[in-house]
Amino acid sequence: MRLGVTLRILGTLLVFFSATLIPPALVSVIYQDGLLLTFLEAGLTIFLFGAVLMVGFRRFANELRTKDGFLVTALCYFALGAFSALPFVLNPVLGLTWVDAWFESFSGLTTTGATVITGLDALPESLLYYRQQLQWLGGMGIIVLAVAILPMLGVGGMQLYRTEAPGPVKDSKLTPRIKQTALALWSIYLSLTLACMVGYWAAGMTFFDALCHSFSTVAIGGFSTHDASLGYFDSPAVESVAVVFMVLSAFNFALHYFGFRDRSLKAYWRDEEVRALLILMASAVVLVTLVLTAQGLSGSESFRLSLFQVVSMFTTTGFATTSFVDWPGVAPYVLLFGAFIGACAGSTGGGLKVIRVLLVYKQGLREIYRLIHPQAVFPVKFGQRIMTENVIQAVWGFLAIYAFIFFVLLMTLLATGLDFETAFSAVGSAINNLGPGLGAVSSHYGDIPDTAKVALSIGMVLGRLEIFTVLVLFTGMFWRK
Repeated sequence: MRLGVTLRILGTLLVFFSATLIPPALVSVIYQDGLLLTFLEAGLTIFLFGAVLMVGFRRFANELRTKDGFLVTALCYFALGAFSALPFVLNPVLGLTWVDAWFESFSGLTTTGATVITGLDALPESLLYYRQQLQWLGGMGIIVLAVAILPMLGVGGMQLYRTEAPGPVKDSKLTPRIKQTALALWSIYLSLTLACMVGYWAAGMTFFDALCHSFSTVAIGGFSTHDASLGYFDSPAVESVAVVFMVLSAFNFALHYFGFRDRSLKAYWRDEEVRALLILMASAVVLVTLVLTAQGLSGSESFRLSLFQVVSMFTTTGFATTSFVDWPGVAPYVLLFGAFIGACAGSTGGGLKVIRVLLVYKQGLREIYRLIHPQAVFPVKFGQRIMTENVIQAVWGFLAIYAFIFFVLLMTLLATGLDFETAFSAVGSAINNLGPGLGAVSSHYGDIPDTAKVALSIGMVLGRLEIFTVLVLFTGMFWRK
């Protein structure tokens, strides 16, 4: 592991990220909301810090190794999360503390969607745009973006791509070269965003709202420009557009690539993970619809509410059209635990990922079969592909570490005085990159202690980078030559 190479690349990424402060500055000029200098000051600060690292470590031009990739990825997310808080701290309208600003920026960059800010409807347009843009950049991964459009990095990008890409099987590429792969992913991402924006606009949103919500929808982030989220619009058309693009964004982006390349939809239905996700969501919609109907709502209204909230929560987007925490019986918990399963691997969603849940289920069945036929061989298949024991072991290892981290974060939040329902849902929301919670965090996270906010911010990054990418840095073996 070579720290000089890592810091040079981090500096380059920060210089690039400083340019992302230009669009919100332009929005400030268009709407004349008085925040132009705030964004320019923040952008200049980030640029200078990155430039110092670039110049100071410019002689370190070696190729990245796998260990360097882990460190760059982790440092990038923590550094960008910290620096992206500057517009929130420097904004005189918000009056946020550093802890609150860090929480908001980490929530945006990791596409979690939890917020400490209230009164969104009255905030300046440039700040609202900046929050949405943070989620859009974090959706596919700022590192994949940098590898795609910054060839001047001069590094082997596959190491970065593997540490950023979500899911247990990360070695397959869409194209022979990582730069082409990253460009293909971002082309798909941009196309979905544009299509989603047009859909929202056609459904009745203003251009500004359509643009902002397309960012958070395709990123599966959940930030909104209104306190009532998509419930502000009270529009079946808007909700329909959201459902379609939340589902599409929850699919493995490789399927979009192959579907476009082959001009066929067969790739989607042949994928076992997609079928499992659709079946899980359909089952949850039926269950929640029955619960709501039993409470006196009409069948059509129950279906509309349950369809939107199930898709939003199962894909870990976090949009809301109503206060689902007030739903009766098991309904809120079905939604919360659905987010633990999460979206497909290779998507912008969070959670454990459907493929991991499927593999654990199939491994459990295999152990039952072995009890009946101890000498028989029962391979674990995913589609037509036989999973190796290394993949199965990696999944079990991930679940073990996931459970351990969840327990540590839960105990930390309980120690701050939060009740169990609030603490459990907040940790689940953070580590699964969901956003909404239950109890005291059902509407926002502004009232919980600072210690809890810091712990949850760490949980967001761990969830976004799927835990191992960060925890590997705390092993002695990583730092040995």
